[in-house]
Amino acid sequence: MTDIEQAGRPGRLSVEHRVVDGVHVVTVQGEIDHDVKNILVDALTIGDGTAQPSRIVVDLSGVTFMDSSGINVFVAAHQAVSATEGWLRIAAAQPPVLHVLRLVGIDALIPCHPTIEKALNS
Repeated sequence: MTDIEQAGRPGRLSVEHRVVDGVHVVTVQGEIDHDVKNILVDALTIGDGTAQPSRIVVDLSGVTFMDSSGINVFVAAHQAVSATEGWLRIAAAQPPVLHVLRLVGIDALIPCHPTIEKALNS
């Protein structure tokens, strides 16, 4: 597992990676906004940032706030994995974050699941 925190603002956003049955699971904790969006971009890419994993589940259970910066990162990641016939799924978003996802219609583009298990098995 890898833990990434923004320098100078420890605890603001952390990301852990793991692979479950060939699916790249990214667990995010903290707040997603413009100041930390590059951490999320890096978390959804492998290595030098040019190679996308083909199947990604993003666990948002630990995310307490997300603005349009997070939405933009998810849309870009969805487009990148879709271009390679992969997929991106969101799991376990807390009610305020899920509200934002639904408000802008991301849930119609990227499947949002109540648990990681459901996201992995759908």
